[in-house]
Amino acid sequence: MKPRLQTSLGQHLVLTPQLRQALHLLQLPAIELEAEIAAAVESNPLLDWAEDAPAIALDGKPAAGESNAEADRDRESAGDDRGNGDDWERREDGWQDGGGFEYAGSGGRGDDDESDPANRMVQSETLRDHLSWQLHLGHLSPRDRRIGAALIDAIEDDGYLRVPFSEIAAALDPEPAPGDDEVLAVLRQIQRMDPVGVGARDLSECLWIQLDTLPPDTPGRALALTIATTLIDRLPKLGARGVCDQLGCSADEADTALHLLRSMDPRPGSQVGDVPADSYVVPDCVIVRRNGVWQAMLATSSLPKLTIHQAYERMIQHTAGDDAGYLKGRLQEARWLLKNLEARGETLLKVVRCLIRQQSGFLEFGARALRPLTLREVAAEIGMHESTVSRAVARKHVHTPRGTLALRDFFASGIDTDGGGEASSVAIQQMIRSLIEAEDPRKPLSDARLAESLKASGVPVARRTVAKYREALHIAASHERIRID
Repeated sequence: MKPRLQTSLGQHLVLTPQLRQALHLLQLPAIELEAEIAAAVESNPLLDWAEDAPAIALDGKPAAGESNAEADRDRESAGDDRGNGDDWERREDGWQDGGGFEYAGSGGRGDDDESDPANRMVQSETLRDHLSWQLHLGHLSPRDRRIGAALIDAIEDDGYLRVPFSEIAAALDPEPAPGDDEVLAVLRQIQRMDPVGVGARDLSECLWIQLDTLPPDTPGRALALTIATTLIDRLPKLGARGVCDQLGCSADEADTALHLLRSMDPRPGSQVGDVPADSYVVPDCVIVRRNGVWQAMLATSSLPKLTIHQAYERMIQHTAGDDAGYLKGRLQEARWLLKNLEARGETLLKVVRCLIRQQSGFLEFGARALRPLTLREVAAEIGMHESTVSRAVARKHVHTPRGTLALRDFFASGIDTDGGGEASSVAIQQMIRSLIEAEDPRKPLSDARLAESLKASGVPVARRTVAKYREALHIAASHERIRID
């Protein structure tokens, strides 16, 4: 078969380098954006940190008619309310200048280790570190210290030891191998460390250790120790009256002991641990209220102070050959970056302003006022594609008077109500939480009764939906919520 040429007509999407960069920057949260920009400045000689940044108005653009020098004079004037718009917002809301949302790399401080967000993170010690530190402070022999280190390694994050002594001895393998009594003696010392009760092998032992460390004259201590060792597994079913029948005590004595028992921590290991990965959040936007109107602006971390290096830009005019081609290419890349950063800020502001219009009740009254909202609705209102809105919302946070919230918190699915409106899933979850908080602890509401209560309020929800929302709230089932008092 002979080769031949053939033409065909078709359409396909081609992503230019500029568009790829714009999409990439749009989906980056503030901290990752800082790292991306710092890397760009380091690799591109045509990019430089700006010594001064223009004043920022509420729309995220430079304030008209105000130069950098004027902004500097305004910031230096303590009694003047002009100056940098973002700084002025922070002062009025009680934030200190230079804190909160100050961009880490601005003003040429990119080489400062303290400006790195990773270095600003609180270094939290683990439970293992906390216990090991106490172990080495104790007066133990080298052999007992090795046994203690093996025990600490086996303790889980909630503070319980679920590994048998034989496995610990096998992993340790000293000469000679320690017996159960020797391992138990070291474990008893660990169990008295901070937090008290860590290293317990079950709930009964955990509560007993904590109660045993209390002063002997603590009201209800003796009876609580007995309950912890003999009745803890059956306590939810027995209740206060069952404790009286089993131990022959009065109702007042049982109430005092049970109250003391409930004050103990069933998961002592949770008191110490790593900071979650998402605990350090830098908001991309700020929502404030001015004269009764909600307004949005970009946080300073989303407004990197970049500029074109003037010296290199002038050099291009007097350079020829390969050097000129290289500098022109880097200049074009720098302009693309600045343009895409500006486009990112404009897109983010459009989305946030739309969320403010749609969810002003949420900002005003909380989760119960959150109305159903989808990405498609926001995209249709601001005239963008749904995927663009999704990128703008992903991993972004906004600082509001109600705290720092994820932008995805403003979206929720909905259920039609009997009144012809819609109730969001988040609002329904809050209704379920309120019903459970107000229930009789002796007779907690089942999922079916919760569904009936919601239906009476005009929100028809199936029992399985109530169960799904209850589990999403990390609330136990009705038979596990029975209170013993």
